[in-house]
Amino acid sequence: MFTIQQMQAAHSKVKSAADFPAYVQEIKNSGLLYYTFNVTNGATVYTGASDYQVSGEAKYPVQSINDNGNTDVLQQYIRQHQQGRSDFFTFCRQCAECGVERWVVDTRSMYCSYLDKAGNALVVEPISEFL
Repeated sequence: MFTIQQMQAAHSKVKSAADFPAYVQEIKNSGLLYYTFNVTNGATVYTGASDYQVSGEAKYPVQSINDNGNTDVLQQYIRQHQQGRSDFFTFCRQCAECGVERWVVDTRSMYCSYLDKAGNALVVEPISEFL
């Protein structure tokens, strides 16, 4: 199984949206099924087979998540981030403003889902779109 160090090393190679598909392929090849990124504080939980999990620490102070989701603005922020027009922490703040509590990258379905506090999908994007 994978370690938190392997997941962090793979993530450290992501410098732009262009690097994202290779990153997802690398973590998939290491046995990762999906990961959940917590927008509240930047902590990530990586999940493999048989509910194997490793967790990363918070990356920034706790931020509040808007109770009302804004799908249209979120899609704009996602596109801007994919085009390199925002840094990661700005993107996380923008997601919180749009009601995103967490996002899930699923290496089985190859989708990234942006979820609100109730677990409803605000935006679901195919990862292959970046290939």
